[in-house]
Amino acid sequence: MSGRTRAPRTARLGWLWLPMVLCFSFLYVPIVALVVMSFNSGKSALNFKGLSLQWYPELFRDGDIGQALLNSLLVAVGCTLVSTVLGTMLAVGLVRHTRSTALDSVVMAPAILPDLMLAIGLLSFFAAVGVSLGLGTVVLAHAAFGTAFVVAVVRARLVQLDRSLEEASQDLGAGWFTTFTRVTLPSIAPAVAAGSLLAFTLSIDEFVIAFFTNGPTSPTLPIEIYSRVRFGVTPEINALATILLAVSAIAVVVVALAVGRTENSDD
Repeated sequence: MSGRTRAPRTARLGWLWLPMVLCFSFLYVPIVALVVMSFNSGKSALNFKGLSLQWYPELFRDGDIGQALLNSLLVAVGCTLVSTVLGTMLAVGLVRHTRSTALDSVVMAPAILPDLMLAIGLLSFFAAVGVSLGLGTVVLAHAAFGTAFVVAVVRARLVQLDRSLEEASQDLGAGWFTTFTRVTLPSIAPAVAAGSLLAFTLSIDEFVIAFFTNGPTSPTLPIEIYSRVRFGVTPEINALATILLAVSAIAVVVVALAVGRTENSDD
């Protein structure tokens, strides 16, 4: 051994703490500020005058916000259902039945293309086929890119899945449908759940594509928020963002617990 004493690993990596603190501060300090200002008793979102819950009842009495939230939930649920079914089927087809780089690129293109390009393309398509813009077109538009994310998540799980289990099921006389529902689907259920949650959260937050493919009478929540923040951010909007943050955090925890139980049961 060398006569020199080696410094502890924590000491040798101590210089990394400053970039980490700066990075986490950049990410989370604005979120903390938003939550704190949602309890501001003043009308200005930039001047804190004391703690108050008055903006939360005001938020629930706002009919336009409530309707926009309902529209976003309808779109997100529809997008999640379509994306989950199509994404799971595409992932199984790409992994089990075909090996095409070109097809892989086509499937993942909506997740890679800029939102503005995808929005203009979808708007042109709906106009060409004569479809009236509304919540239905927003569901289809969101499903176009949500499916790509579901494919990516489910495919990663399928690649790791032991194919001999499916082959054994078929050797014992089970058809492809029984094999899929009894063997494949339970094994990839955590990935399907994760992909569904990802599609749902992306749909709730998405603005650009919804702005281009939606009609004028059914705004989603991001569109409604955008129409208001152009004139300044209010504590009411901060309260709405805080509620959405809490719901998203709860959803992530619930799905993580469900996935953990599924994986433990498999072991």
